Formats: sequence, structure tokens, C-alpha cells
Amino acid sequence: MKNMQGKSLSVEEAQGIATEALLQLSRDPEQIGRFLAFSGIGPDVIRTAAGEPGFLAGVLEFYMMDEPLLLAFCENASIRPTMIAAARYALAGGEDEHA
Repeated sequence: MKNMQGKSLSVEEAQGIATEALLQLSRDPEQIGRFLAFSGIGPDVIRTAAGEPGFLAGVLEFYMMDEPLLLAFCENASIRPTMIAAARYALAGGEDEHA
């Protein structure tokens, strides 16, 4: 993900970040349980839901609510924490609900 100009990400780049974030969550039973409770979906539909841009934006919002989790993910993925917000913005179609 070296092709980052400013804070603008393509939807594909944002999906890549969010998918990696979801994979990291899935490796931690406690965190995936928290995420499923937060999102209101069951583990049986997570694969289907992961194909929805709104769902992936929700994954990133979950990280943004938990700074230690966010920082751990960013360190593991070798990305700046600001990239999470930029990716969420791209996945939400440019709508920033937290502005």
C-alpha cells in the first residue's frame, strides 16, 4: 500500500486494509466476539457480510473506537493510524459520519 497520496485512498486499497483488519480480528476470539456484538451479526454470516462496503467500513469504525486495538493492527500491518480513517472514509463513499 505504498501508493498513498495524501489521505485519498481508492476503494480497492481501503477494502484491502479493512479485509486485513477483519482477518486480524478473526484471529482473536475475544475481539471477534466484541466485533460481532458491536455489528449485530452472527458468525455464520460474516463471510457474506464482508463483501459489503458498509460492513468493511464498520470493521474500521470498530478499530477506531479502541485505540490499543487500532495501534496494534497498524503496527502489524505497517500502516499509519490515519490510514484507518482514510480507508473508512473511502468505503463509506466519502461520507464522514464523525465530522
